[in-house]
This record gives sequence, C-alpha cells and structure tokens, in this order.
Amino acid sequence: MSADVWVGTWRPHRPRGPIAALYTSPGPKYRLPTNVGYQLHDPSRHRAPAYSFGTRSQRPRDDRSPGPAYMVPANTTARGRDGTPAYSIYGRPRDTEPFRTPGPGRYCPEKAGKWAFPSAPVYSLAARTKQFAGDQTPGPAAYGLPPMLGPRVVGKTSAPNFSMAGRSAAGCFCADLCKTPGPCNYRVVAADVYKRRAPRYSMLARNLPPPDDTRKPGPGAYSPEKVRGAPRGITFGVRHSDYLAPLVLDVPD
Repeated sequence: MSADVWVGTWRPHRPRGPIAALYTSPGPKYRLPTNVGYQLHDPSRHRAPAYSFGTRSQRPRDDRSPGPAYMVPANTTARGRDGTPAYSIYGRPRDTEPFRTPGPGRYCPEKAGKWAFPSAPVYSLAARTKQFAGDQTPGPAAYGLPPMLGPRVVGKTSAPNFSMAGRSAAGCFCADLCKTPGPCNYRVVAADVYKRRAPRYSMLARNLPPPDDTRKPGPGAYSPEKVRGAPRGITFGVRHSDYLAPLVLDVPD
C-alpha cells in the first residue's frame, strides 16, 4: 500500500490494551442487578412483595393420638350431618298473668304541662349549702377588663407608642458644676505606661576616703639650704611625731 492512503502520521497498529471492539458480547462488560426476586434487586426498579413458606415442624415421635374418627357424633355421615328431622316435646309452660294496660280514658293530657307543651324556661333558687360558707370567692368587681388604649389591647392592632424619660439629675443644665472635679483632681498617668519607656539611670553618693589624723609637715618645715649639694637625688620624708630632716640618697651616674 502506498503512503498516500493514510492521513497524517497514523498507521495501522495493534492496540496497546483491550478495546470494546475485541469483545462479541453486547453492551458494556458490567453486570446489571436483576429485576426478578427479592434479594439483590435493582434499587431503581419497583420490587413486589415476596412471601415464603415455613418449613414443616418436627412432630414428637411419642404422639399417638387418634385420627379424625375420634368422638364423631352418631348422626354425622360421610356427606355431612344426617338430614332426618328430629322433634322433641317440651313441658307445658305456665299461663301468663293478664295484662293490665290502661285504656284511653285513663290518660290526662291536660295535666302534662311542660312535658307535652312548649313552655318558657323555669329556674329555681336553692338555699346556700354549708360547705361553701367559708369560700373567699372574688366578686364581679374584683376582675379587671383589659384596656382598650395602649399597646396591649387584646385582639387589636396597636400603633407604635413612644415614651419620654424623666430629666436626669446628673449632666443637665441645672446641675451644679462646682461639685464636679477639676482637671487637677485626676491622677496623671505616667508616659511609660502607654509609651515605650526610656532608659533610667541613677547616681550614687560621693565616696569619701577614711580620715587621716596624723600630723604632716607643711612647706615651712623644710630647709632646702641645709641640703648638701648633690646633682641628683630623691628625698623621702620620714613620718615621725617630731620633725626630722629628710634623708638624701645619692644616685650614682
């Protein structure tokens, strides 16, 4: 075959996996639930009720009761009860007493009154009983009818209502402002509470050296003219209660 028959780069080849064209069964390869029976029925279809028969119960082996011929009446045949008529003679009953029904002349319709003719209602007032002598039942004036004005009218639609509060004793124009605290009565809050606190430093007291009570020679206690000549030298004073001439140490060159 020439290459002009195929379009593009497609060429006949074996499928990489099984495809539906390789199977001869109709439709997809899925098993649908059955529509027959009760168990595993298709939930999308209507399911009719199902009935079952119970198993035969095991009768005890010691049961030796007689069959249907037990205590059969004598007039019962294979086709049913015997149809021969049977008659019985009862005893003579006693004579009944004569009826004493009143005749038409014994009735007095005119005396029937309200039982036979329409009449107005009749009421009677009985005496007070002893049981209710101590009752504290409230009278008619003890009950109050609901008001017909305001928002709480029973069975009526009420309009919106508003109320005005009384004048407050504090903060009104007639309040005595002399009794209110001034700005100086409030404690000033330190800035370190609500801001970043700055560094703090402290200064200690002056440290004095311990006092020296010894007697020291002054400038007039020295006599330079008495010092022997020496080109160079270092003098040391001697601590003593009385004045002593300073010693001169000769330092060689």
